[in-house]
Amino acid sequence: MGLVAVLGTGLLAWIEALTRDRIAAQERRVMLEQLHQVLPARDYDNALHEDVLLLNDPQFFRHREPVRVYRARRQGEPVAVVMGVTAPDGYNGDIRMLVGIRRDGTLSGVRVTAHRETPGLGDPIERERSDWVLDFDGRSLGNPPPGRWAVQRDGGDFEQFTGATITPRAVVEAVQRALDYHATHAGALYRPAPATEAGQ
Repeated sequence: MGLVAVLGTGLLAWIEALTRDRIAAQERRVMLEQLHQVLPARDYDNALHEDVLLLNDPQFFRHREPVRVYRARRQGEPVAVVMGVTAPDGYNGDIRMLVGIRRDGTLSGVRVTAHRETPGLGDPIERERSDWVLDFDGRSLGNPPPGRWAVQRDGGDFEQFTGATITPRAVVEAVQRALDYHATHAGALYRPAPATEAGQ
C-alpha cells in the first residue's frame, strides 16, 4: 500500500510538472485578453502585466483583498491604469471586474471577470450577455455629474435590469470608487515602477 501511495504521489507530481507551464501560459493569455478588452494594446508599449502595483485600502474599496493595478505606459510616460476591483455587494456576493482609466480620468472600459449573480437576471453585466457594460466607456467623474453616478431607480444615469437592481448598482458604485481613487491618488498610481514592484 505504501509503495502504491508513493508511486501515485510521484505520478501526480510528474503530471503537475508537465502541465504547470501550459496552465501558466493559458492563464496569462486569458488575463491579457481581458486587459485588452478594457485598454487596447495599441494605447501602450510596455508589458502591462509586468508593471503592477498592489493597493490595500479596504476602507476605500470596501474589500479586504488587495487591488491589483496594471499600469500602462507609452515611451515611459504613464497613459492609463487598469484596476482589478471587487464589488462586495452583489446580489449573490462578490463581483470582480477590471476598470480601465486613462490618465485624464476617463474610462477606457469596464469588464466583469467573475460573479455569481442570478442567470437571466443579474448576468447582463457580462459583455457576452449584453452591451450594458459598454455604457461606461468614455465616462468620468464629471460625466455623469456628481449625484448621477447611480442606477436610474436611485436617480442616476445608468440603467438597471428588469427584476435586478442590486447587481448593476453594485457595479456602478465599484466603478465610481475606482474613479475616485484614481482622482485622489494619481501621483502614486503613475509613479515610476521600482524593479521590486514590477511583476508582483
